[in-house]
Amino acid sequence: MFKIVAYGVRENEVDYFKKLNKYHYDVQLEPELLTHDNIETAKGADAVLLRANCKADAQNLAKLNEWGIKYVFTRTVGFNHIDLKAAAKYETKVARVPAYSPYAVAELAMTLGMMLFRHTALAVDMTRQGNFSVSTATFSGEVHSSTVGIIGTGRIGATEAQLYSGMGTKVLGYDPYPSDFAKQYVEFVEQDELLSKSDIVSIHVPYFPGQNDRLIDADFLKKMKPTAVLVNTARTQLADYPAIIKAITQNQIAGFASDVLPDEVEVLGHDFKGNITNELTKQLVDLYPKVLLTPHIGSYTSPALTDMIAVSYENFHQVLETGKTDNDVKLD
Repeated sequence: MFKIVAYGVRENEVDYFKKLNKYHYDVQLEPELLTHDNIETAKGADAVLLRANCKADAQNLAKLNEWGIKYVFTRTVGFNHIDLKAAAKYETKVARVPAYSPYAVAELAMTLGMMLFRHTALAVDMTRQGNFSVSTATFSGEVHSSTVGIIGTGRIGATEAQLYSGMGTKVLGYDPYPSDFAKQYVEFVEQDELLSKSDIVSIHVPYFPGQNDRLIDADFLKKMKPTAVLVNTARTQLADYPAIIKAITQNQIAGFASDVLPDEVEVLGHDFKGNITNELTKQLVDLYPKVLLTPHIGSYTSPALTDMIAVSYENFHQVLETGKTDNDVKLD
């Protein structure tokens, strides 16, 4: 029987893996992400299934190859946690899940943007401390008569645009290749114009190594309105965190929310019990409620999880039947 070791499987995901396993694979569910320390758990398998921040670097791929494991698939859209050059060297097949429910991330991005825009995190933090006075800092506009700018209008960005548009909000977008779906809800402009006019800026662009690293830098932030808020639910590599921290502390922008974190492998999955060891993450947390962080939960919904696991099983079925999948990742 074909054996798969799946890594980073949370307790509430176990039933999904079992229920969706229509091809009856032998699936070993590991709660921890794949690391150098637990790579031995893959011994005896035919394939591994990863999630974001699993370590599929040259060292681990060499061991998997030594054990005859030729399928390294990921149940994520992104695949930068897999060393494609090493995979090519060992002739290892790599496949991904190119899409899942776009509402998962779009709804979270919208929620975070609205929390900052309407200062609900600040208000709740005040009442939590027993302060029920109405602070002038909670005064806000109304989103239906405001402008939202979305950079990257693929399935997720366009879905967020649709949600905002449903409230009557004007939505600006920047995307070199706008889809017909996005054009229904978005007025496309140049990025600088979007930044100068938007009250909420939401980022939904893919990460291209060496091309858009630190897209959100000091120059980007200076082009935003000082009353505007920024939301990044895309990739951590797009953010220049020191520049963002400076922009918040100097009131260049009004707020920042992110579902992706600095040094995610070091931070995600850990309970620091108030003693955060990563300095950049600590600085961001200390800026609450002007800065809101969530631990990469954008895709953590039942429909999205179902899509990720079901497509992953289909990827394995296709590769075993035909030697390739519809979702193969091109190797370097």
